[in-house]
Amino acid sequence: MKVLVMYYSKTSNTKKLATKIAKGVQEIDSIECVLKPVSEVTKEGFISSDGISAGSPVYFGTMAADIKEVFDNFVSIRNRMNDKVGAAFATGSDLSGGKETTIMSIIQAMLIYGMIIVGDPLEATGHYGVACTGRPDHKTVTNAVKLGKRVALLVKKLGS
Repeated sequence: MKVLVMYYSKTSNTKKLATKIAKGVQEIDSIECVLKPVSEVTKEGFISSDGISAGSPVYFGTMAADIKEVFDNFVSIRNRMNDKVGAAFATGSDLSGGKETTIMSIIQAMLIYGMIIVGDPLEATGHYGVACTGRPDHKTVTNAVKLGKRVALLVKKLGS
């Protein structure tokens, strides 16, 4: 079983958050974690994943065009993503600058793909996903690991 952690990062903050989510995925036995910038995500890699966690910086309150392009370009395989686990994360430069709306835009795309959406676990913050302002701090890193672990555990549960 495999979890793809894909991200777009211009300043490296989203990439840093993605690596922490990947760390959480890797804590679960028998789950392979693939960490990739969206520019390297292939249709086959997308389809072969049992779970996908996608992250983006805030771009006018929504996901970056690079992330959206993956969902737009792979729409022909949408029926093959049904019942796979999906999660989202975001970074931004302003406290109220649209991180939740960015996460929701990713979640909307995943719902259209028929994916089973999870937010971060209750022992993290119990909301839509992980987000931070600027560079991920200690609390955000801890919550990112928890989100990655949750995605991997659900992939494992659904696969058994």
